[in-house]
Amino acid sequence: MLVLAHRGASFEAPENTLTAFGRALDAGADGIELDVYPLQDEWIVFHDRYLARLTAHPGRLQDLTLEQVRKLKVFGQQPVPTLTEALEFIAGRCLVNIELKGADIKRGLTRHLRHAVQYSNFQAEQLVVSSFNHHWLRQLKEDHPEQRIGALTTSCPLDYAAFASQLHAWSVHIDVDFVTAEFVADAHDRGLQVFVFTVDEPEDMRDLHALGVDGIFTNHPLAARNVIAGLPMQAGETWHID
Repeated sequence: MLVLAHRGASFEAPENTLTAFGRALDAGADGIELDVYPLQDEWIVFHDRYLARLTAHPGRLQDLTLEQVRKLKVFGQQPVPTLTEALEFIAGRCLVNIELKGADIKRGLTRHLRHAVQYSNFQAEQLVVSSFNHHWLRQLKEDHPEQRIGALTTSCPLDYAAFASQLHAWSVHIDVDFVTAEFVADAHDRGLQVFVFTVDEPEDMRDLHALGVDGIFTNHPLAARNVIAGLPMQAGETWHID
């Protein structure tokens, strides 16, 4: 079962920052999940539509210029990276799941992914683009059939993972509250990888491992590795993460 660091190792460092990605790599994470919004000619690595929670700045991300975003600090500590900066930093050392939070997918996303393959030591199959907006994923797949995509859901549909098959997805990502053995079996029968989010409780990790899911997204990749390996918890670890 793969361990993917949710917004980086966000238990240890400000989410979606290079520091959080570095901590995830240090923990031996198999992958890093990050969130992106388009802004001007760039893609900004940031989770929220509004700025207040992460930067104590009023308003919406989409209303700022790139220059203004460059002045923000996540939790007053770390700058907000661009997608290119994040990929250059990770440099092909693990899988990267790029979740589209806001999107104009014709605005050069695949240009950044090709750049990562050409110049940042990635293999194309290490880059997965995911979203809850399946219209964006369908458009992306139609324009770039070779791109791996992951279809997200916070439900267990009546036809299980059929929606991901219809999108020709590589993976399906399901909320831990809704994953079932039947869903996992159906997805695997369709040739889909199954990833579950966001998994921070040891009991859930053990159950999902037994269920045969292919990977989990977690805020604490080092602790997750210890749990999966049956090792004792490290001093200071806690599982009640907001």
